[in-house]
Amino acid sequence: MSTTAVAPLTTEDAELLVATARRAAEEAGVTVSVTVLDAGGHLLAFRRDDRAVLISGETSTRKAYTALQLNAPTADLVDAVQPGGLFHTLPTALDRPLLFIAGGVPVHRDGRLIGAVGVGGGAPEQDHGFATAAVQALA
Repeated sequence: MSTTAVAPLTTEDAELLVATARRAAEEAGVTVSVTVLDAGGHLLAFRRDDRAVLISGETSTRKAYTALQLNAPTADLVDAVQPGGLFHTLPTALDRPLLFIAGGVPVHRDGRLIGAVGVGGGAPEQDHGFATAAVQALA
């Protein structure tokens, strides 16, 4: 059985993700923070505009972490943490709390998970759109 190596998420990729999400947010008149994590959960890029709400930086990072850990957009996981949902107790079961609010999107290359981007600062649906636009720009 042979495995094909997949190129990891690079600093250049991360910078493109940040720039694309930021540009999409600016076009919508929204100030955001953007976090990019590699497949191991290590910070590759982070940007918080001084005009953004301070908590937006932590929010973007936790959204990226959640999307990475569960390999799914956080927008698709919101119902899973409701009482009776699949992940109802998961957000408090880990050392680093997950954040089930739209705005975190996993990044794949050749069908394999290579990282995640998280956006915080706008309405959750806006943040999801900005993160999705960033991932699409990388494809």
